Amino acid sequence: MKINKTNAARLLDKEKISYELIPYEVNENDLSAIHVAANLGENIDQVFKTLVLQGDKNGYFVCVIPGDKEVNLKMAAKASGNKNCDMIPMKELLPATGYIRGACSPVGMKKHFPTYIHQSCLNYPYIYVSAGQRGLQIKIDPNELIKVVKAEVCPLFEV
Repeated sequence: MKINKTNAARLLDKEKISYELIPYEVNENDLSAIHVAANLGENIDQVFKTLVLQGDKNGYFVCVIPGDKEVNLKMAAKASGNKNCDMIPMKELLPATGYIRGACSPVGMKKHFPTYIHQSCLNYPYIYVSAGQRGLQIKIDPNELIKVVKAEVCPLFEV
């Protein structure tokens, strides 16, 4: 099966970062990372979702967390240098990032936003993040992902 490269994959190629594109079956009624992990037969703690938030001081920023977790807004605000923050409205996602819900990759957004990744990513030799289209994940060493998106590793939810 021929897998078309996404912008995220092309950007990783350009940076000479090793990764794998892993296809999965899309369920339009369930775009959750939990569905993706089950479909891939992978541990949900290794399938990360990409969330875009807006802070009261610093504007948009990105949080990358395990798929079954909820971002703690206080912790995300603190990490990003904001007093408060919230998820951006769905209608702002595509114009801000170039990605749609269920296919938002931390790699290759329209412009670079400050990115924060949960520290648990370092517990694994590889994690999955969206490749920028529904039905496709990037399997990547978390250290390589951190480097390419210039992410800060920090706590983003209560353990």
